[in-house]
Amino acid sequence: MLNIIHQPLSKNRGSNASLDIPSQRRPIMGRRKKSVQSKNRDGAALVEFAVVAPLMILFTLGLIDMGRMTMVKQLLINASREGARAATLPGATTASVRSDVLDMLESSGVTGSVTLNPTLLSDAAPGTNITVTVQAEANSVSWLGNSPFMSGKILRASTTMRRESL
Repeated sequence: MLNIIHQPLSKNRGSNASLDIPSQRRPIMGRRKKSVQSKNRDGAALVEFAVVAPLMILFTLGLIDMGRMTMVKQLLINASREGARAATLPGATTASVRSDVLDMLESSGVTGSVTLNPTLLSDAAPGTNITVTVQAEANSVSWLGNSPFMSGKILRASTTMRRESL
């Protein structure tokens, strides 16, 4: 019997074609040698993460807090508008307007205060401007507790409407 060994031919297929025998074997998958540059950068990703992660977390918490403050500010605007509208109607009392506004705030989980100008609606003549101001402390409505971003700030909304006549 003849033993024939198959080996790939080189690219130049002439009559004098020599057999192409690889001088080095390819490394098995996953066993590549690390280059010198790769060895020097092993901890770089960890250091970069350690520098960037706290900044990104702080930025994200700031965005959450600012979003909540924007939501509460809009709630205060709506409550002051509803309070002013209720205060302009004939027969409205200061106690009923305050109660309506505070109920609106409490239904959304916000504690605040309400002031009316003039303070007694029964003394306000038709055509008088009535101002309802609603305010809440930013720390009391923050989802982050004692927020460093809004510490000591007061969120305030005010609406002025003319008192209606009969």
